[in-house]
Amino acid sequence: MKNFTTPIGAFLLALVIVGCATVAETGRRQILLINSSEEMKLGMTEFDKLKQSTPVSKDAAASAMVRRVGQRIAAVAPLPEAQWEFVLFDDPKTANAFCLPGGKVGVYSGILPICQSETGLAVVVGHEIAHAVARHGAERMSHGLLAEMGGKVLAEAMKARPEATQKLVMQSYSIGAQVGVLLPYSRSQEYEADHLGMIYMARAGYDPAETVAFWKRFSGTQAQPAGLMGKLQGYLSTHPVNADRIAQLEQLLPKARAEYKSAAR
Repeated sequence: MKNFTTPIGAFLLALVIVGCATVAETGRRQILLINSSEEMKLGMTEFDKLKQSTPVSKDAAASAMVRRVGQRIAAVAPLPEAQWEFVLFDDPKTANAFCLPGGKVGVYSGILPICQSETGLAVVVGHEIAHAVARHGAERMSHGLLAEMGGKVLAEAMKARPEATQKLVMQSYSIGAQVGVLLPYSRSQEYEADHLGMIYMARAGYDPAETVAFWKRFSGTQAQPAGLMGKLQGYLSTHPVNADRIAQLEQLLPKARAEYKSAAR
């Protein structure tokens, strides 16, 4: 019988009890070691901290638009247990948004000029809602736990080796886990959030064609190196290269347009 009190035993136990799930719409299989209640609690705690440390926008009209778009898309997103909250943070220099587990969505005011309209904002908010629905936060935490446990297993297996060898192997493992596993998963989650976000915004009655237009505008605000440096940056990034992202969205657009037409009936 296996001894689950050792690092190797604990790692084997984790694999035995690993939670496997399937993301709705895309059918992708994922590993989840964090239960949904834990995930939601973490998200709510961090969001409360953020609201205390980051100024909330006093622009009533813009804040109302963020809430309106968020509530409209959340109504068609399959996450009934979420406690949705949509907050516009006053940070004109940050063109970004985020979603914490449990349905806590933050939008930085710096992204509004790129959105240009309520439909443009729906692209951003739909993408963030999709992260929550697909439980990407819990998935990232799960991958981190497995990578950490794998490191402990490897360290135990290398105990008898010279210290220099141990150090080299552990450094190689750390780099390999980050570049070969964690970063590609982050990019796949971003692609998936693009996919799901486009579907959700279409179901909520927003024209999904705006996704391509938005990402082209967003791409125009960023300087990206060309050639080998551009490819290397894409390989080492947590997010997809904008050109690849736009290409995927163009491929998915016919499916999203069908959802949009159905929603209009």
